[in-house]
Amino acid sequence: MTASLTFRLTGQGLAACLLFASLAGCGSLSGSVSRDTFKPYVPEVVQGNFVSNEQRQALRPGMPRAQVREILGTPLIASLFHANRWDYAFSIQRQGVPAQNFKLTVYFKGDVLEQVDSDVLPSESEFAGRLVRAQAVGKLPPLQASEEELKKFTPALTPSARTDVPVPAPTPAAVPSSYPPLEPPTR
Repeated sequence: MTASLTFRLTGQGLAACLLFASLAGCGSLSGSVSRDTFKPYVPEVVQGNFVSNEQRQALRPGMPRAQVREILGTPLIASLFHANRWDYAFSIQRQGVPAQNFKLTVYFKGDVLEQVDSDVLPSESEFAGRLVRAQAVGKLPPLQASEEELKKFTPALTPSARTDVPVPAPTPAAVPSSYPPLEPPTR
């Protein structure tokens, strides 16, 4: 073999080795670093009108539209093409928690409530309980202290600083009797 052929084969072999080494290095990164280490921030997304089970139970067939609007609030969707139907939808998406979606549809006949279709809606207290995030709380310090523990933290007064004469309260700053004009004088 000639020198140029040997150099060409060696250069190609070296390039192939570098390529495979870099690919192997990229593949081993997922095993050494946990996927939970680097998580992007996902903001909380709240959309729509929350309708509780108590509000749903307050609806009765025969109610006028105005009364339904007072109970449920403004509908999320009130279509011109479906004037007899109001849709209420609510969704909340938070990081680490499955998305929660709730729907309620109200049907009218004329100006009177005819029918209500909805998902299983949570009560207000159930929904508020779902919103609470479990936070890891460390050891809490004691909130009560004995007299001995309190004495440790009170500053000890030197004998020269102790006096039986009460210290007079500071006098408030004098209030000015006249104030400067708010607008400049006219010329």
